[in-house]
Amino acid sequence: MATVELRFSALPEHVRTARLVAAAVARRAGVDEAVLDEVRLAVGEACSRAVGLHESHDITSPVRVLLIEDEKKFSIEVGDGVSDHSGTSGAHGEAEGAAGSDAEGEDEMGLAVISGLVDDVEVTTGEDGGLIRMSWPTTTAATLP
Repeated sequence: MATVELRFSALPEHVRTARLVAAAVARRAGVDEAVLDEVRLAVGEACSRAVGLHESHDITSPVRVLLIEDEKKFSIEVGDGVSDHSGTSGAHGEAEGAAGSDAEGEDEMGLAVISGLVDDVEVTTGEDGGLIRMSWPTTTAATLP
């Protein structure tokens, strides 16, 4: 089982790099070429979601991406630093409450897009933050150049 770990500052311009790295590692792991666009799009959505959550919750820790090659599947885990206890407090006022509602709508839309692209997806939230785990079958054994 080979694992590539990528951490990047929660800035939108780093999402493209994460997408490119994920597609390259997926190709090496043996993910079918026809599925690579879905991998790229799903990683882009998951990383954009994590960046947005970091920005809206003022979290300075990096976004975490794990690319995991197992014997018969390739998995990607995108983690954010927003724990299940990081809700917005009532002291923010109505204007920020409306903005929070918009952010939640975008969050749900991103999760819907990911669910449409990936058959095997799991979204969890815990003390250490949220995690989106996505998996694709591999068609061939990984080959090293």
